[in-house]
Amino acid sequence: MASIRTYSLIYVALILLATGKFVFFHFPEIFNYQVAVGGTMVLAVIKVGLIAGYFQHLRDEPRSVTYLMLTAAFMVFLLTLAAGYSIQ
Repeated sequence: MASIRTYSLIYVALILLATGKFVFFHFPEIFNYQVAVGGTMVLAVIKVGLIAGYFQHLRDEPRSVTYLMLTAAFMVFLLTLAAGYSIQ
């Protein structure tokens, strides 16, 4: 089980990542739209990893549960791609 210090550090990291997403779109003279969207997606994946790993306690679970969660996330990603493709 993680300590209060660990949760606090993860929370600060999540706030910094959210601020980074804001910065991408707030300074269009530095970041064009494609870079901002790509950077936002990368930061979102990092945030999901931190939240799942620490706040949902996947780091303390057996590896089989982690693999099950990764498989489920991959399937949701595939379904999202298929839905997006079928709309066009």
